[in-house]
Amino acid sequence: MVDVQLVDLARTALEQSPHLARKQLRLEARKGRIILRGTVASYYQKQIAQETLRKVDGVEEIENHL
Repeated sequence: MVDVQLVDLARTALEQSPHLARKQLRLEARKGRIILRGTVASYYQKQIAQETLRKVDGVEEIENHL
């Protein structure tokens, strides 16, 4: 899968989460690794973001910098 496609899939998954809607999250992808950056209001939202990305096909590793 191309990195751009993986970012699109990951962004769509995050946008569908009611806990993460309207958050300013930045995503990068490199060979199955997603790098997640931005600010959330709580540790819970940080974990929700990470668990949401785990379910995306093609994501092999998550680097969470929230």
